[in-house]
Amino acid sequence: MATGSMEAALMSDPTIKLPDDLLVEIFSRVPYKSACCCKCVSTRWRDLISHPDHRDKLPRSTLAGFFHRTYGLRSNPPFPHAYRSVSGNWCPLDASLSFLPESEELRILDCRNGLLLCRRRIDPATLEYLVCNPATRKWVTVPATEWSWLVNDTRLGFDPDVSSHFYLFELVPAVPLDLNNQYDYRIQEVEVYCSKAGGWTHHIVWDNPIEMPCLSGGAFFSGVLYLCSRNNSVAAVDVEGNGRIIPTPTSSAARGVYVSQEQLYLADHGPSELSIWLLQDYSSENCWTLKLKLSYLQLVGVEYPSAREYYRVISAHPEHNVIFITVRFASGLLSQMKLFSYHMDSRELRFIRDLGLSSMSPYLPYVPLFSESLADGH
Repeated sequence: MATGSMEAALMSDPTIKLPDDLLVEIFSRVPYKSACCCKCVSTRWRDLISHPDHRDKLPRSTLAGFFHRTYGLRSNPPFPHAYRSVSGNWCPLDASLSFLPESEELRILDCRNGLLLCRRRIDPATLEYLVCNPATRKWVTVPATEWSWLVNDTRLGFDPDVSSHFYLFELVPAVPLDLNNQYDYRIQEVEVYCSKAGGWTHHIVWDNPIEMPCLSGGAFFSGVLYLCSRNNSVAAVDVEGNGRIIPTPTSSAARGVYVSQEQLYLADHGPSELSIWLLQDYSSENCWTLKLKLSYLQLVGVEYPSAREYYRVISAHPEHNVIFITVRFASGLLSQMKLFSYHMDSRELRFIRDLGLSSMSPYLPYVPLFSESLADGH
């Protein structure tokens, strides 16, 4: 580097002579929000903060709360949503998402690492997707496909430690949805959108449709979307358009997948007990390891004839051995939903808050993201 160029670099970045280890030590002493802002200073700072080897040293964001849908006989808009804090430390500046453009109908579909995926009906004949960051109030639009009117579930893939770009996975049913039975359907095709490419890049067709419950959620981990199905398996679709089926260790039809501490977990709701399994190596015959098993009576202290209709693991804490559970307490014709956390190490159940009479799935975990990840957004 020429002398003049070196002097200019030192003027613009006085830390250029500091070794990486010292910079990481400095970053570790600033709040999480400030560390995120530091990613925007230079490519070097971004790479240091995002590097997997430094994650344990740097401040981490934490689960702030859950977005979820609500219902009512006279709901306006037709698919309203709510936000419930669990940490009390931070909540979106605008949880109502009023910063988004006006819509005839707006439905939250998924939430991943600080970004929300919504589907917006502009008018009776026009659909589009919106991906937004409630912490920065930025958003971008994604065009719908020819299948979007038939789709009930679309999933978001996003990992800010890997890339600022995101993916959409549109789950196309084998037959149009039966309005009288929207909670059981088969996925025949998957359309994949890549924000870096700016379009729908891959099309996947399953030889045998994936039978999955509506609003069952999913997990995005290491570039792969994992979806639970009813045929004793987990379906995996990666960002390159490759799909595979991973057999599950039990035959229960009620299950969910979650990411915690850089690992994938399977929650299985049996008739009388809950079990948590860890995915070790999907390529091996015994790819699941049992993490936890306990009865619903041990879990909550109350037993119901149809227990798995009352207890549901909705998420796992991103940094701790903690799962979040909704418990439905029926009272006459009404059901009060309550949120609990269960610490798998101490075996301690803690009440967090009431979710109200009108809350409903999906319950989407929200971790605030303060970096400008939607650089081309509004």
